[in-house]
Order: sequence, then C-alpha cells, then structure tokens
Amino acid sequence: MAVDCGVFVDWSQMDDVSRDAAPGKTEYKDIKELKQHARSGQWGKSHSQRSAVYQHLLKALPCRTVTPDAEVYRDIMGNSNSKRNPSAHLLPEFVDGMVVPRYCLKAESVGSVHAVISCVAGQFPDISYCPCLPAVTALLLHWSADEAQCFESVSRMLACNEPGRRLLDQTFLAYQSACMTFGDLVHKYCPAAHKLMVATATDVLEVYSDWQRWVLGDLPFSFAARVMDVFLVEGYKVLYRVALAILKFYRKQCVASGSALTKQESAAVRSDIQTFVQNIGKSVTPDKLLEKAFSIRLFSRKEITLLQLANEKSLQQKGITVKQKRQNVHLAVNADNFSSEIVGAKEIRDVWSWIPERFALCQPQLLFTTSTHGCSLNRFYSHCEGYEPTLMLIRTTDGEVCGAFLSTDWEERKRGGNKLSFFGTGECFVFRMKPEMERYEWVIIKHPELASAAQPAGDEQSGGEDNGAPLSLEKPATDPSQLSPFLSARHFNLNSRNTSMFMAGNVDSIIIGGGDGNALYIDSELNHGRTERCLTFDNPPLCAESFQIALLEVWGFRDAMAS
Repeated sequence: MAVDCGVFVDWSQMDDVSRDAAPGKTEYKDIKELKQHARSGQWGKSHSQRSAVYQHLLKALPCRTVTPDAEVYRDIMGNSNSKRNPSAHLLPEFVDGMVVPRYCLKAESVGSVHAVISCVAGQFPDISYCPCLPAVTALLLHWSADEAQCFESVSRMLACNEPGRRLLDQTFLAYQSACMTFGDLVHKYCPAAHKLMVATATDVLEVYSDWQRWVLGDLPFSFAARVMDVFLVEGYKVLYRVALAILKFYRKQCVASGSALTKQESAAVRSDIQTFVQNIGKSVTPDKLLEKAFSIRLFSRKEITLLQLANEKSLQQKGITVKQKRQNVHLAVNADNFSSEIVGAKEIRDVWSWIPERFALCQPQLLFTTSTHGCSLNRFYSHCEGYEPTLMLIRTTDGEVCGAFLSTDWEERKRGGNKLSFFGTGECFVFRMKPEMERYEWVIIKHPELASAAQPAGDEQSGGEDNGAPLSLEKPATDPSQLSPFLSARHFNLNSRNTSMFMAGNVDSIIIGGGDGNALYIDSELNHGRTERCLTFDNPPLCAESFQIALLEVWGFRDAMAS
C-alpha cells in the first residue's frame, strides 16, 4: 500500500509487527478463508495488510444512503495529522466518561481520537449512549492513513443497516439490554463463573455491566487487535464470546490462587476483573483467548437477537430507556419484602441469580401457598393464572427443598383442552436447594446436538445459524435457531420422548419436565409427588423419588404479569 497507515502509532511498542512489510492477501472471495484468517491472526504481522483488509471490510458494509465520509471530515475539521490538544475536543457525554485507550498510539494521537469522536457526535445526533466508541476509534486510527479515513471507518460502522447485523450500541436501551443478555449467557454457558460472581459480588448485574469495557477498553492492544479482526468479519456475537472467555479465565485464576469467596462491594469485584483483563497477557495468549471464545457453543445470532429484544422490551416496560442508577438486584429480595416459610432471603437471592436478567429486576410476589390457600389444584391455578413467569418452591415432609422456574402462564394449559399438553419455553429450569443447591436447565443448552429430537412437527421456520449472515461458518449438526430455545413458542402434543416437554397441567396433576419420566409430578390435592430423571432437564431426582408435600409456594414477579 502506497499510503502510510502507521503515522499515529508508537512503533517502539509494536514488538514484531512490521510497518513496511508488503501486504499479503487483502481481498477475499472465499468467506471461509476470510473467517479462518481472521480467527488465526493472519494479518497480525503486517500492519499494512491488516489496514488494507480493514478498509475492504468497512467499505463492503451496507450503510444508510447518507453516510458521512472522509471528505465531510476534511471540510469540517481540516486535513491535519499534526498534534491536537485533547482538551480542544472534549469527548461527548454519550461515551459516559470512558477515556481513550492508548493502544500503542503516540501520546499526541489521543488528541486525534478526540477530534474524530467530536466530529462523529456532530454528524450522528441520534447517538445517545456509546461508551465503546473511544476504544473502537482508537483501534481504527491505528490502521488509518489520516483522521478523515478513521472518521469514515467509524461512520460506516455506526451507519451499517444490514438486516440482522449489529456492530455498535448507540442508545442506553440497547447497551443495557446487551448487558442483561450477557448476564443470561453467563448463566447458561459459564455457570461456575456465575456461581463465583454470586458468591463474591453484592450486585452481579453491576459486574456484568462492564462486559463491553473488558473487551473494548481493558484488553491490551495485542488482544484487542485480534478481537477487532474477528469482530469486523463476524459481528457483535464475537464480543459476547470473548467476554465469556475472559470470565472463564478470571474464574480459573481465582481458583488457582485460592482466593477466599467472601462477599464484597461490587466495585471491588469490578476493579479486580479490570486489573485481571488489563494484565491478561501474563497468563493467556491472544490465541488461547480466542480459542476459548470459539469453543463456547453459543446459540445462533438470531436466538441471541430474540433474547436481546425481550430484554429491551422488559426495560421499556419499566421505563428504563436512559441511564439511571439501577436498583441493586440483591435489594429486590430481602427480609423486608420477602417472607417465605420454605426458604430465607439468602437462599432466594441465589435462586434469583439463576433467573433471566429481565425478571431479576422484579420484586418477588407471593401468589399461592398451601398454608393459606389450602391444598387445592383449582385454587393453585386461579391464583397463578395471569402471571408469567412463576417460581415454585416445595418443601417435603422430610425437610428437602426443590422447585422450578416456569416461564409461561399456567393459563396456557387450557389450549390443550382436557388433554394433558406440554407448553413453556427453554428458559424453564428445575432445582434443588436442600440438602445442596443445584440447577438443571433445558438439556439442549448444553447438548444442542439433541435439538433435532425437539423440533416440533410441521415447524418450517426458516433461518440459518447466524440468521442468514453471509460470514457464518458455524455448522452444528442441527439448526437450534429454529427452536427459539430461550423464548420458544408454546409446544403442544409433543412426542413422549421429546426433549422440550417443559410444563403441563390439567385437573388431575401438574407436571414439570417430561420424556422418560418427570422432574416433578404433583397430584391434584397438592399432597403427594414424585421426581425422577427426565429428558427435558436431564436431572437426577430432586429429592426422595416419592415424597409428601409439607408446603408449596408459588412466587410471581411484580411488574412481570403475562400480557
């Protein structure tokens, strides 16, 4: 490339990256080869090659008709690569106080980042919240010939309008729902790390709200550059993958160091994770981080988008669309507003940490208890209908405690008539609390290869692994995106061996989990029950296989009534 794209770089910090090496391959027709090169760090040794590849990728992004380009920047800001004073171009409020990472840039190049972001703010007045913009701009400046080219690259990412493709959050609603979605993914794919967070942080969701900053801001440059390679090729889902991998490595370090699991303020945990990420190179290489990230068997982009939209809807319903101090999730369940005859506030907080993020914001509300409403299945239904989701707690006469998180309104059972028909979604799970705590989720979350057995007959919903994204290489044995595992449509009249038998009820009984057994079966008098392994949750018996109920409670989620 004739143009020097390293004028902003402090080359003394760039180790073995060549500034002058002739670029290798920069244009790709084979999508599989492009993705393989991005993941393997093929462009990392040649600054000019990475610059050329980035420019081709960014130029290929479908954008809004009127997208400001380099000439717009030159008209407004001039065409200067000279030193700029950062204080002359203050960062806009929408970056929420985030500073510009140095990322091996010259000290004076920080002023150029400020200038580019200042111009972006003027050209994109609809941006209200975008804290990752300083990091993204600083990275792109590395491979830009001048500020104007960097501005155009950032503008194209912000103006991308390809259906189903998402690059940068630009509102607080989008950002916060992404944080909630990340929390949901941690629940499902990093249960050990999540357990650590629950044990150590007073507000788990506050810790997870830093996830984007870990990836775009805290990671050292050699790691951030590799993330940017795959991010530009594969999209937003990559950020989730890398953040999950970071959390897994953080937990591994905590276990190796024998850190005591003591509860502390969330700020301390956040600071500890930030320090770990900033120094991650001491224990992990960029290759190892990406290898871990892509070993996580996430559901499709389409599925994650559905979950994100559900979280956005939940925030909108609560009026949380602009930044505000979020309620500490652990304050949602405390001794003042939670009074159960089965478990205490500490135990229910642990259960609360398992439920989807959009419901963790809600206050618990006692809907039904056998000690007050009696042992009647009809009264159970009448008190629980109209609420979605619900949490069922059971204490046996032997003192064992178990239960289930049930995603769907019990009124759905009526759609099956008098026939016992299953319904619900993949967010359902069962658990036991005494003598020890353990959660059992939908089996397909950990074993997506079983999804073919759960496909409802006649379901011809279309959509590939990444919602039609042209750059997807992930080809699981089945297509779990058709199942909508987090938010699936109600399933009725499924085969008895189906792995999607979540919940069912009629006048004779209620059943949680099906296929070769029931995770929970409770009779019409809410007196006797049984528990056994079932295909849906792949759980062991949750207590004694045949048990007598001492007390049963059902809790709803205030502000989460079924629509």
